[in-house]
Amino acid sequence: MSQTTLSEAPPVGATWRDYYQMCKPRVVMLMLLCAVVGAFLATPGLPPLAPVLFGILGIALVAGSAAAVNHIADATIDARMARTRNRPVATGRVSQGRGILFAAVTGILGMAILVVFVNPLTAWLNLASWVGYGLVYTLWLKRATPQNIVIGGLFGAAPPLFGWTAVTGTIEPGALLLVLIIFAWTPPHFWALAIERKDEYATIDMPMLPVTHGEQYTKWHILFYTLILVAITLMPFAIGMSGLLYLAAAIALGAGFLYWAVVLLRGRNPRAPMETFRYSILYLMLLFVFLLIDHFLYPELVGASWPAAAGAG
Repeated sequence: MSQTTLSEAPPVGATWRDYYQMCKPRVVMLMLLCAVVGAFLATPGLPPLAPVLFGILGIALVAGSAAAVNHIADATIDARMARTRNRPVATGRVSQGRGILFAAVTGILGMAILVVFVNPLTAWLNLASWVGYGLVYTLWLKRATPQNIVIGGLFGAAPPLFGWTAVTGTIEPGALLLVLIIFAWTPPHFWALAIERKDEYATIDMPMLPVTHGEQYTKWHILFYTLILVAITLMPFAIGMSGLLYLAAAIALGAGFLYWAVVLLRGRNPRAPMETFRYSILYLMLLFVFLLIDHFLYPELVGASWPAAAGAG
């Protein structure tokens, strides 16, 4: 069966939906939720509206640009995997040239919004994340080591920090703790999917952990990182950054994650990898939602714990 190369495939039939898909909207939406929570947790009560709105817009555009770079760089291997073969660049609906132009325009526009309407620190942090994910991770790290998800996870863990700095203009311990939560969440989240797609990753010679070290080794690491994650998620309460509502939610959600990690490890449920993956997404979303709700129930805790944020305007 002959294969048409990407360069030969004409960009016929591209619509706005193709460019929207290149931004990985579901991933970016989860990032934006975490950024919003970071912005609200940065100050007691309500943060100033303008830096939050412009910050979210700029963060979304820069993140969408990095995702588009990922589509372009991975087009050849995307075309060989069932999960990604219908992506716009992989199918040729969007040419690589137009994809690069789209990534450049969205990235530059997002950076301009952050510099002009938010603050330079938030802009520089977003640029660093763009380089880290769009170039370092996509072009080198994911093909270089089975620890790609662990190391590269730092680039995707930063949205709460972006939201926080958009409001305060400073990097503070509370923001870094939120980053640490997502950093610990990323390996068990993605390794569960990697187990499900192990054969496809092996076909394209991608050194994902299940391919290089086997499924059982990966399952143990999922459990190990989940235990670390649950411990870290208790820290906001332990240091006085959140109240009892968040603590209860963190314990309950963490118990659910541990349940799926154990089910995955036992290997008796063939659907466990995808169920674990799906639960991990719901887990992070609900965890940050409860952080936000808790903040409005106990705003004095944030002010008492992070006095520098209370004076930021």
